[in-house]
Amino acid sequence: MVHPGTETPAGDVEMGNQAAESPAMNQQQQQLGRQQPNPWAGNNANTLLVVATLITTLSYQIGTSLPGGYWQETKMQDGKELYRAGDPIMRDLQYARYWVFMVASWAGFVSSTLMTLSLLVGIAVDSWQVRWSFLVAYSSLFLTFAVSGNRTKLPLDILLWAGSLAFFWAVIYFRPEHRAYIVRVLRFFNPATTSTD
Repeated sequence: MVHPGTETPAGDVEMGNQAAESPAMNQQQQQLGRQQPNPWAGNNANTLLVVATLITTLSYQIGTSLPGGYWQETKMQDGKELYRAGDPIMRDLQYARYWVFMVASWAGFVSSTLMTLSLLVGIAVDSWQVRWSFLVAYSSLFLTFAVSGNRTKLPLDILLWAGSLAFFWAVIYFRPEHRAYIVRVLRFFNPATTSTD
């Protein structure tokens, strides 16, 4: 409650009791050797909530409308049922690809739902629950997209997914100073990439 004649600290009105840090305090913390925060922590919870909801919607849609569609009629041959109306064509013709597709679809759906719930109950954006659920959900979308094409090789699709998972993990978890160090190490091993002024 704010009384007339009393001053409220900066940032206290809209952010509860958290006062905004002064520039002098920020400078002092940097001088003490505090690491720069990960850019992931700068994301707004509302923005990530929208992204999580979109991934949940996409995962649900992908899981209910399989590539290749569904059999339109039941086919019998010599008294034996070859396929039944309403069954997924992909499951009957490409069994391994179907199960990779379904596991990726469900993993994306469950992890994006967990991310949504985590953000709704107020778990910090920078927490491992939010990061990992985002990482699994986003990379699962990539895997379902890669596996949905039947002209590709399944091991190659899984290898590309593993590479995308590693890339997303590096983007989310590495701090800016770590990325700069990695670039310096790569330039050391490959001097041809070093620019000369």
